[in-house]
Amino acid sequence: MTTSSADILDSLIAATLKAGADGVDARLSESASLSVEVRNGDLETVEREESRGLALRALVGRRQATVSATDLSPDALKALSERVVAMARLAPEDKYCGLAGADEITLDHVDLKLDCDDTPEADELERRGLAMEAVALAVPGVKQMSHCGASWNTSRTWLAASNGFRAAKSSGISSMAAVAIAERDGAMERDYESSTERRKAKLKAPEWVGQQAAERATARLGARKVDSQTAAVIFENKLANRLVGAFIGAISGPAVARGVSFLKDKMGKPVFAPGMNLIDDPIREGGFGSRAFDGEGRPVKRTALVDDGVLTQWLLNGPSARQLGLTPNGFASMAFGDPPGVTTSNLDLQPGTRSLDQLMADAGKGLLITDMFGPSLNPNTGDYSVGVSGFWFENGERVFPVSEVTVAGDLPSMLLRAVPGSDLEIRGSTNAPSLLIDGMALAGR
Repeated sequence: MTTSSADILDSLIAATLKAGADGVDARLSESASLSVEVRNGDLETVEREESRGLALRALVGRRQATVSATDLSPDALKALSERVVAMARLAPEDKYCGLAGADEITLDHVDLKLDCDDTPEADELERRGLAMEAVALAVPGVKQMSHCGASWNTSRTWLAASNGFRAAKSSGISSMAAVAIAERDGAMERDYESSTERRKAKLKAPEWVGQQAAERATARLGARKVDSQTAAVIFENKLANRLVGAFIGAISGPAVARGVSFLKDKMGKPVFAPGMNLIDDPIREGGFGSRAFDGEGRPVKRTALVDDGVLTQWLLNGPSARQLGLTPNGFASMAFGDPPGVTTSNLDLQPGTRSLDQLMADAGKGLLITDMFGPSLNPNTGDYSVGVSGFWFENGERVFPVSEVTVAGDLPSMLLRAVPGSDLEIRGSTNAPSLLIDGMALAGR
């Protein structure tokens, strides 16, 4: 007789409570993936992976411990439950740890349609990779492809806790990506493009991905440095989400509770320009970060983290909320076998009304950033710097490609000056339109 995943978790929780735990949560996950990479018209690699594993957390008073396993036999699970309780008894006390109360969890688990309908075999993934490569290599100036591949993955997870929470969720993603290398006079530049979706009908054509990667790479040929100066910069929409990500780290409940956030005193105050809104929407059907409950089983809802430029929420899980004397608000990342962190779901900085070309026209001249690397952020002060490349623009038009430039400023004042474009694209779980920020320090030649 086959034992279901839900029954395995129920038995494990009962055994762990019997071994002496005061609280228990656990998850059991199964995943499968297939990826293909091509090079020079031939299949280079095929990787298929399947895995199944379990994570278990036990709480004894205000002490906790976690273990994981892939052996799901009855004897192994019994030993696991006894071992995690023994470990918890020896762990240091954490007065803020604990499960959500039975009256805090949600039992309303809506179907958010997160499964992927595109799980092709290797020959179809190879065809997509070859199509991307062929189109990209046909673009004058492209020397080679450093990556050209397609993949999919699916997963299913069962969750349970001694507070009565029970749930199962599944998800899947299909993707393609190409990285092109262009060369002129011995100098090489690279750039990329990708397409990731849950629905096959929404995937970009492989030829489009290859063409975009090639054109972006060749457009960067002949890059030069610019003089060190103060100038306007525009973070392209493919990169602007990284500024939003840095902001999110600063409103993390654990960071605020530890006092290591440059926004720790900004609740209820302006943190973006007036009119700007940052929305987290966990219940979006098919969203890349969608979820029907948070990582501790609490309910979730659409939330404006920034409303008309004003900060409205910290991202709180149970432990950080207890430390701050606040109420958890549905931003716990996956616990159930591990201590929870905090995370957003589908996070979008809402667009403005000006196109990218109009933003460049508004700025007059400056730097359009299309690639960045090595960002540095001081979490206490918000001092920010990053190496970038892109295009110098004047009179609202691109003039020449630029490389080897460092852009610096302090993130709090940068966000207060940011002007959003109208080009918001949903490419992942955190998205933003292009952002124009004036008065940035550029370190060049």
